[in-house]
Amino acid sequence: MSKEFRSEWRQKYALNGMLLYLASTIFVCYMSFNVKVGAIQGLTWNALFWIIILFAGVNSVAKSFIQEANGRLLYYYTLAKPEQIIISKIIYYSLLMIGLTLVGYFFYSVVMGNPIEDKPMFLLTVILASTGLASALTMLSGIASKAPNSSTLIAVLSFPVMIPMLLVIIKCSRNALDGIDRSQYLDQIGTLVGINAIIIAVSYLLFPYLWRS
Repeated sequence: MSKEFRSEWRQKYALNGMLLYLASTIFVCYMSFNVKVGAIQGLTWNALFWIIILFAGVNSVAKSFIQEANGRLLYYYTLAKPEQIIISKIIYYSLLMIGLTLVGYFFYSVVMGNPIEDKPMFLLTVILASTGLASALTMLSGIASKAPNSSTLIAVLSFPVMIPMLLVIIKCSRNALDGIDRSQYLDQIGTLVGINAIIIAVSYLLFPYLWRS
């Protein structure tokens, strides 16, 4: 995991590019919906936010294994167990995704307004959603890296996996937006936690077979 932090720090243009993508996309939404005239509806606010975060995640996390040269992957093979590699990458990209989502949420709130009623539950949803999206995209990146045209393949693989998770995320965040009593949607939060646990467990169990190929 420390290797990922050092690599990202050396290549600051990559992180700056992600932040620029977030800022420019949010500004385009601001101009398109003409928020200066009237605030957008809560449902639209919520949907736009997660669409922006989803594409930011695909652009930032999907490069996890694809950007690694074959020689470097072989070097990793001699240094660490595959379980250690996949868990370290999941932890790093989850932290990166959480950071990007929180920065995006702050900037989005400043530009587009903030209609969220239950902010603590929304932030919990953001953390769980970022972890789930990062974990899934990291594993999919490992699969796509083994095939030609990996950049195209990751786009094809990611959306069928992301859409069911995104539906649960939007429901949870919508409940926080409306300020619904937490007891009424704790089961949805539990579903999101369960999805994260399943993705991480499957990645841990299956990645060694992928790694040996």
